[in-house]
Amino acid sequence: MARIVGGITTSHVPAIGGAIAKGLQNDPYWKPFFDGFVPVRQWLSEVKPDVAVVFYNDHGLNFFLDKMPTFAVGAAPEYRNADEGWGIPTLAPLAGHQALSWHVIESLVNEEFDPVSCQEMLVDHAVSLPMALLWPDQKCPVKAIPVCINTVQAPLPSAKRCFKLGQAVARAVQSWQGDETVVMIGTGGLSHQLDGERAGFINKPFDLEFMRSLIENPMWATQYSTYELVEKSGTQGIELLMWLATRAALPGQVTQLHTNYHIPISNTAAGLMLMVNQG
Repeated sequence: MARIVGGITTSHVPAIGGAIAKGLQNDPYWKPFFDGFVPVRQWLSEVKPDVAVVFYNDHGLNFFLDKMPTFAVGAAPEYRNADEGWGIPTLAPLAGHQALSWHVIESLVNEEFDPVSCQEMLVDHAVSLPMALLWPDQKCPVKAIPVCINTVQAPLPSAKRCFKLGQAVARAVQSWQGDETVVMIGTGGLSHQLDGERAGFINKPFDLEFMRSLIENPMWATQYSTYELVEKSGTQGIELLMWLATRAALPGQVTQLHTNYHIPISNTAAGLMLMVNQG
């Protein structure tokens, strides 16, 4: 049986890619952000996961407003990224785990989810940059299973639905007969709004309460509608749905090993959590 060893949640601001390319990790503006990943990288080097299930949101590279699935799961042999217009260098493709991907898809359908299965899939900075942060030599040793959640085109899935999705993904992984070790990764947020009258909006008290809730009361955010979450965290802050799905995908008792919170990074509240489970 495959074993889930923990979860990592992190921001995925496009400017991170530019900072990496320019070698700005020790720049005073960036150093508090990049330093936060040192303990997480140490943990990864010790645990050595085989597979990463990545909960993320696409920003128009693979899906666009004319075709925006609520949930989509990658079942491709590899996942390439491309120029998104941010000036981020293109990174090496990520290897996929097709057999486990199809098992996850079939299991989700059996639980009455209706994911789009993607046998070809481009992944944007929401996947490529977190992987570059976790494995800075850009030689990612894990096989990826991208799970895309719509946070762009209304209607969005509710926090409660995303929590249930994470739980269902965990059950799928745990029912897999292989011996892989799996890490759950959720990318996005935290609070930020890039446009409109509230451009530049950051809600630190809400962010910290949300991060704390993932350990102490993981269903806390499910009390809110997506509109209420946008009000509290900003239009793009709804990306916290990926964090919520990641936490839900950690069965058993969960312990926080590391956390970091830094503002602002490119008008975004940048968060990081490392959680381990005993399920």
